[in-house]
Amino acid sequence: MSIYLHFRAVAESEIRDDHTWLAAFMSEAWENDEAEYAAGIAHSINKGWSAVNDFYAAADALCTDADEPWTLPIYGGRPVSHNTAANPSHPPLMLLGPSGVSQAACFLATVSFDDLWSVVDARFTALGRTRQEHLEHHRGLHEFYGRAASAGHAVVKALWA
Repeated sequence: MSIYLHFRAVAESEIRDDHTWLAAFMSEAWENDEAEYAAGIAHSINKGWSAVNDFYAAADALCTDADEPWTLPIYGGRPVSHNTAANPSHPPLMLLGPSGVSQAACFLATVSFDDLWSVVDARFTALGRTRQEHLEHHRGLHEFYGRAASAGHAVVKALWA
């Protein structure tokens, strides 16, 4: 079974702060994922997003910014509340505003992948996580957040099972 964390950049003015509307928006985005990936406005990680977050948490050991910008790329943003009893099929959603997107983009542009990997290498290798896998996630997120920040966009995150 595949479980994806799906990211979609969008102008904040186009977003409705309504879970039902955002779930429909993200569902349509998911169905158009090839075109949206090609346009640089979508990204996703299959199953391993928690490991990517753990990888970025190594920034704490590198004595980076005390505001912990490493938390923004994966779990950053605020949950969009909804009534799970009324809509049990709707995915969990997060919304990261443009300022958070800019902070995430800055973090991803300035943090050294090699320095992070040196902190987690032995632990991650023992767990079967590869350097190449994390490098690809890092590059993809760096490009995605960089484009979103340049456009002044927010990022909506959905968890699809």
